[in-house]
Amino acid sequence: MSLTNTPSANRLHIALFGRRNSGKSSLINAITGQDIALVSEVAGTTTDPVYKAMELHPVGPVMFIDTAGFDDEGTLGEMRIEKTKKAVLKTDVAIVFFCDTQLSLEKEWVSELRKRKIPVIPVINKADVIENAAEIEKCVKEALCLSPIIISAREKTGLDRVREELIKAVPEDFEIKSITSHLVEEGDLVLLVMPQDIQAPKGRLILPQVQIIRDLLDIKCLVMSVTTDKLEQALKTLVQPPKLIITDSQVFGKVYALKPEESLLTSFSVLFAEYKGDIAAYVEGAGAIDRLTEGSAVLIAEACTHAPLSEDIGRIQLPRLLRQKVGEGITIDIVSGTDFPKDLSKYSLVIQCGCCMFNRKYVLTRIAVAQEQNVPVCNYGIAIAKMSNILDKVAL
Repeated sequence: MSLTNTPSANRLHIALFGRRNSGKSSLINAITGQDIALVSEVAGTTTDPVYKAMELHPVGPVMFIDTAGFDDEGTLGEMRIEKTKKAVLKTDVAIVFFCDTQLSLEKEWVSELRKRKIPVIPVINKADVIENAAEIEKCVKEALCLSPIIISAREKTGLDRVREELIKAVPEDFEIKSITSHLVEEGDLVLLVMPQDIQAPKGRLILPQVQIIRDLLDIKCLVMSVTTDKLEQALKTLVQPPKLIITDSQVFGKVYALKPEESLLTSFSVLFAEYKGDIAAYVEGAGAIDRLTEGSAVLIAEACTHAPLSEDIGRIQLPRLLRQKVGEGITIDIVSGTDFPKDLSKYSLVIQCGCCMFNRKYVLTRIAVAQEQNVPVCNYGIAIAKMSNILDKVAL
């Protein structure tokens, strides 16, 4: 997969925050050398957050998030600010703009970013027209212990400093983590069991399958792929058992019954629980399944927004398994995309999808929200393995 086709979830998310007309959009255009964001002298030009995938040398594949001004006003303004707050949850690196010596709003936003351990790059744009840039710089240093970079996106000054700070701000562990290297090494045979059902449109593989195949090839494993109905035949043709079998969570039970004793077993969803989330938290959270009663409420959180399909894992299969285990009286709510409730107090468990469409920062934020409210959280693969009574036999 070339860098130009890097999935959005695997890009460094760089969000720009500041007041209206502080120069956020013009900086994106200047630093990328393209007219990506709409620029105007009219305050409030950017409404909803604008996401733009780019190659930023030498950082690599990034996702710029151009947000609405956090000083927006009125009913619509409040809605736009809420969208900007949601963008924080996906942010790996924040560029915060300062355009005045009054820093009340900026203090609030920087505090929130620091609370979430998001690196902050302070910027004062429009140095060619702002007469009190030095005074603003002094106020920011005294109030927030930050040293703003004074730039002019219009005149292309100070941009190298911004790029340098972006390079420094990239988290050390960003995208260096392998999905499978904790289970396999060079030369190991890995068998992938991939049901090609309605969930996988004809002619395509789903994203987790593609990413895991690439990861295994990078490790220089021997990779073999089969559909569920050909698993038994495939195993008979092999000279030796595979080191690892990776399957779709929905056929965990069927694959476990056929797998050689020597072979490790895991699923695409379980691997993404480790890659994108906190697998220890998920395994601990799965223990809550045994404590569910017919009076319990469970939240199933999908990352994708899509029309429900036959045998949809989140909307059909998981609810069916939960009702079979607990009873018809259990309450099951389903949300998709970024529609994740702030208040989780009604729930006894949150079951999160594999999150191949979200970046890791956002997934960890969701886990933190649940943990702060003492609500157990796990993901699809872990939950299915638990309800199939094989979680203790799955390679994590």
